[in-house]
Amino acid sequence: MSQNGDVNQPTREFPEYTRGQAEPVPAAARRTDDGPVHDGPADPPATGSGGARRAGVGFFWLAGALALALVVGLGLNSAGLWPSWRNPFAEERTDRSQPPLLTSIQNLSRYVAAEGNFQVVIDLQSDRKYVPDFLLNDRTLFVGAGSVESYVDFSTIAEGAVVESADRKSVEIRLPAPQLGKPNLDLEKSYVFAEKRGLLNRLGELFGSDPNRQREVYQLAEERIAAAARDSGLADRARENTRKMLEGLLRSLGYQTVTVTYTAP
Repeated sequence: MSQNGDVNQPTREFPEYTRGQAEPVPAAARRTDDGPVHDGPADPPATGSGGARRAGVGFFWLAGALALALVVGLGLNSAGLWPSWRNPFAEERTDRSQPPLLTSIQNLSRYVAAEGNFQVVIDLQSDRKYVPDFLLNDRTLFVGAGSVESYVDFSTIAEGAVVESADRKSVEIRLPAPQLGKPNLDLEKSYVFAEKRGLLNRLGELFGSDPNRQREVYQLAEERIAAAARDSGLADRARENTRKMLEGLLRSLGYQTVTVTYTAP
């Protein structure tokens, strides 16, 4: 056992500190191995890697919260629980058309025996003599598709057109010649392939456009289709199909001989 009487005494508190709270030690009392520490400006607190780590963790949590909010918003929008976002510059179409008006009803007695489908390419150009094309020129390349029907009008059959034999085994029918209907231009299959307009033509559109500018092209396409139908033998096909139809119908009624003739158009 040590002879020093202070050894067995309870540990004393350092005079520089109080219990529960540390107080700075006076600079005069602090010493180092190299000598006393002199008073001077305090060193700035070190932030170093610890502050950068805390900033990175905060940014990570912020990004995660934004991603979670985006996923939840998309889920609510797809489920119809969230109001849809509309583009303020989206195109909107308003239909102010009036309801259709029935003008007339006609009873038809036509037997459509054949139909021809046609396609025509219209290359229409309008220009001025001695004026360059880049100034005044209007050229349209239009592809038109349409159909023409060939029919026999049974409403014009005169009295006595059907002659039956005495033994009711044969019958003779006189019909009007087949006719060609008006060309029916199919707008879904028709389109403007190319269009070239001069500088003055384009400037004129700024002050007023012509809504019937393509009407001439449509009319020309219908005329070309009608001419092609007349030269295609469509009426002869209708004549033959009508004859076959009547022969099959009358023979099913018991007639053995069926003669179909056509009057001059």
